[in-house]
Amino acid sequence: MDSFYNHCSQLLTRRHNSMTLDITAITKIAKLAHIEVSDAEKEHFARELSGIFKWIEQLSEVNTDNVPQLTSVSDTPLPWREDKITDGHKRDAILANAPASEYGCFVVPKVIE
Repeated sequence: MDSFYNHCSQLLTRRHNSMTLDITAITKIAKLAHIEVSDAEKEHFARELSGIFKWIEQLSEVNTDNVPQLTSVSDTPLPWREDKITDGHKRDAILANAPASEYGCFVVPKVIE
């Protein structure tokens, strides 16, 4: 998301001390994303994305210097399990879904001559 925001911020124009996207920027973003956007949609997305960037600007004004970083919204520690390697004991059930198998393994088409 940061790289998208940084790239879009290069396309932003400053109006009334806030960042806004114009139709030219939306056209360039659509071209980079390889999506077709109609003129009506460009107007809509310009308003919507400009609103999102204004909201991001508001968030950047919040002082978070003394706020500890969160790794989870819950303060409950996650349960740990023993880290051991198993085959899951389901080989036959898994191979039953395969189109072909031999000797307990998947049979695949030859790809290299």
